[in-house]
Amino acid sequence: MILDSAKKQELFSKHGVAKSKTDTGSPESQIALFTYRINSLAEHLKVHRKDFSTQQGLLNLVGQRKKLLGYLQKTNIERYRSIIAELELRK
Repeated sequence: MILDSAKKQELFSKHGVAKSKTDTGSPESQIALFTYRINSLAEHLKVHRKDFSTQQGLLNLVGQRKKLLGYLQKTNIERYRSIIAELELRK
């Protein structure tokens, strides 16, 4: 999985709070970045089922995203609901 700076800037501008390319620290932009990485690792694991180091990395990313979502849910429920809807994390 190669994540170049152009793709990162696209994710940050699309999901950041201020909708700017430099908004890398907001929880929404970090959650979007984690979701992109999780989806790419999940695709990798569909092909390479016995790649346990990638599986461990995937579980770590899911845990980090869960912590950020919990923080966002406690601090600002509207932003939490909007990022869930944007990234289609819940059904």
